[in-house]
Amino acid sequence: MTYWKGASLTRPLAQAALATALALGIVGSGIAQTVSDQSLPDNTGLNIPANLQIFGKLDPNIRKATAIVNDTVITQTDVDQRVALIAAANAVKLSDEDRERLRFQVLRQLIDETLQIQQAKTADITVSKEELDQSYARVAKNFNRTPEQFAAYLRDSGSSERSIRRQIEGELAWSRYLRRRVEPFVNVGDEEVKAILDRLEQAKGTEEYHLNEIYLAATPDREQQVFANARQIIAELGKGQAPFAYFARNFSEASTRGVGGDLGWVRAAQLPESLSKVALSMQVGQVAGPVPTPGGFSILYLVDKRQVLTADPRDARLSLKQLTIKFPQGTTQTQATARTSAFAAAIQKLQGCGSVQKVAAGLNAEVVDNDSIRIRDLPPPLQAIMLKLQVGQATPPFGSPTEGVRTLVLCGRDEASNGQLPGAAQIQSQLEQQRVNLRAQQALRDLRRDAVIEYR
Repeated sequence: MTYWKGASLTRPLAQAALATALALGIVGSGIAQTVSDQSLPDNTGLNIPANLQIFGKLDPNIRKATAIVNDTVITQTDVDQRVALIAAANAVKLSDEDRERLRFQVLRQLIDETLQIQQAKTADITVSKEELDQSYARVAKNFNRTPEQFAAYLRDSGSSERSIRRQIEGELAWSRYLRRRVEPFVNVGDEEVKAILDRLEQAKGTEEYHLNEIYLAATPDREQQVFANARQIIAELGKGQAPFAYFARNFSEASTRGVGGDLGWVRAAQLPESLSKVALSMQVGQVAGPVPTPGGFSILYLVDKRQVLTADPRDARLSLKQLTIKFPQGTTQTQATARTSAFAAAIQKLQGCGSVQKVAAGLNAEVVDNDSIRIRDLPPPLQAIMLKLQVGQATPPFGSPTEGVRTLVLCGRDEASNGQLPGAAQIQSQLEQQRVNLRAQQALRDLRRDAVIEYR
């Protein structure tokens, strides 16, 4: 089994408690995908013979690059530009094999996107140019660029402004369609909300895990190949060039692929036995796998863990000062070591946060303040250190030759409050959204079933 350290993700305490309710089995929650055997269930209605003969040949290495979806053409350029957009957004360099697999996934996504836009138009829902411009500008801002700079960046990356505008249009149109045609017909009763609150109270203190998963299906004749593929994905994760969600969206075969493999908060008892054993032994920020499961293999990433409705010390909010020294270009290893040693010695002489500016001036160090950061929002190694620090103390030096060496000085700590039950309105809103998402998936399946799609 392979483990890899990664960054952790967290949620505010109230949201976390609410997410817990939805993972307790009160409503449906995502768990690892499993397949019991290779036989067809009796309730499919397909009447497929057990001893069947295949007439003709399908070459899995031949993949159609383009498609016509109800008279809307998806070109090879559309696919390539979306692939380039995904690679640029995730800052990942794709191998030829990964690029080809991603093209196949992107074509499926573009088909769904096209169907969503077409369906929205049947309900007289359109997205205006002004709305597209506003959303495009917000995306550009997320990349720290103006719209004009972002367009140039996309062209340099092999993508285009047109490609991302199409994606924005699909998301906005589908969201409005759901609000108009689905949300008004979703209701949650008071008794359902009360049942969740009761079960949350009963589950208080139970340990649960926030997991992400990549599931790869494997028939008996393909087990070795799929296992090797899983090991390769883990190796790529270990390089840290792309987040776990990137690999989940593009390679996982579970229904959670669309949300980056996020299983949400689950208890060990909700998982298949093989995954449960692994989750119990994992530390936050680790990746484990490949884990054999019925029908394939899973790769797990432990985002976080907690106890239901119990205060977590990692939810304490800290007031910090960060001191950073940087090394000029051309600094030798000997020079860097000497300066880091002097930095460490000066840190040990700190007399609380009041002395930080004076020490920083002597070291020519930069000082940055942060007055409200949770311990759980720091990288796992720093979380463990911060839990032990007293006000006025500093962490050991950490960093890299390229980004500089730094320390965090603890100036104050607001302890985490006791876990509280979420409000009835929060639970109702979350339940309604989950049911809207479920109906949205059903609607998209219906659109795929009824679509006229010609692959070219």
